[in-house]
Amino acid sequence: MATEILMPALSPTMTEGKLARWLKKEGDAVNSGDVLAEIETDKATMEVEAIEEGILGRILVQEGAEGVAVNTPIAILVEEGEAVPDNIDTPKNVASAAPATAPQPAAASAPIATQAAPAQRADKPVGRVVASPLARRIARQKNIDLAAVKGTGPNGRIVKRDVEAALNKAPSIGQVASAAPASGGSRAVPHTTMRKVIARRLSESKSTIPHFYVSIDVELDALLALRSQLNAMSPAEGADAFKLSVNDMLIKASAVALKQVPEVNASYTEDAMILHEDADISVAVSLDDGLITPIVKQADRKSLKDISQEAKDLISRARSGKLKPEEFQGGTFSISNMGMYGVKDFAAIVNPPQAAILAIAAGKKQAVVKGNELAIATVMTVTLSVDHRVVDGAAAARWLSAFRAAVESPLSLVL
Repeated sequence: MATEILMPALSPTMTEGKLARWLKKEGDAVNSGDVLAEIETDKATMEVEAIEEGILGRILVQEGAEGVAVNTPIAILVEEGEAVPDNIDTPKNVASAAPATAPQPAAASAPIATQAAPAQRADKPVGRVVASPLARRIARQKNIDLAAVKGTGPNGRIVKRDVEAALNKAPSIGQVASAAPASGGSRAVPHTTMRKVIARRLSESKSTIPHFYVSIDVELDALLALRSQLNAMSPAEGADAFKLSVNDMLIKASAVALKQVPEVNASYTEDAMILHEDADISVAVSLDDGLITPIVKQADRKSLKDISQEAKDLISRARSGKLKPEEFQGGTFSISNMGMYGVKDFAAIVNPPQAAILAIAAGKKQAVVKGNELAIATVMTVTLSVDHRVVDGAAAARWLSAFRAAVESPLSLVL
């Protein structure tokens, strides 16, 4: 019996996605658990897994198609020897990169796709192309046709250096005509789904949320000294080994401040303010084609070592596209750290429905007055961006004071 394979909802908020790539073709035989396609959402590329066996009788939505609504039929599953019904129509209102494939006789088995897992698994061929996950991701971001790239890895596998070499010497398939003609050495790079959603959400945030900003200088020397002492106590290797970063300690300090000033750990709705019990800290991570915010959950309850190990794991998997939706969706408060770039100060945009985000700049040695004496201290400027519908100025100032106290008296972070 013919069954429709539907565009899955890969997160609670997903309404549509881009069918980035088919990993099976019409007539292919696969087993339950095999990967059928890659779906690009606003935050990640996810693999659609099969849970039933059958025959992939017809592909209805071609790879590259954008704006495919959740629950839209994307393919037809039939039993072995069964013909695809003639009354199956290709979905309308789907922006496809290629014309629909004509019906072909089916011959083998394939599954209904209803499960999703992060898309960076071991090497999987697409047609005859064999490439590493990193090479595929770079090719997708830079719009390089892997079919035209010669692999230099084992057994002709395409690896990162091959894609980079192709990028340097050949025009990409993203060099397409745009509304305004490109000039000189310019080229048009189509927006990824992530970039489109970032543009939409940040525009909505700035235009609909009344932002205000509060800045404060924080001395880092005591925190830096404690970090050195704690790192010196870490085993050289093994499961208990750790190496704290300044950012790890600032995650903890943010969580401590949220527990002391809980009205900042909040969200706005039309009917009520939602006050969150847990301090779930979203950490902004830069990617090649945008950013993502993996979440250190219940950071107020975790040790610095646990936060450090968890944050490193989350950030690593974020950059390789291996996060699960629940690991980057949600959060009650965000931090964005640009200190590693030497930034003096900046203001971040609130990430709704959260009420606030902390922008962390670089620590710099400078002269400070302590008592009646001049001294040298490592000072960083932090700026709290706040949704004024939720948090008033006095609460924002109290939160910053609590944050500064936690950083300047860092023993509170380990007690």
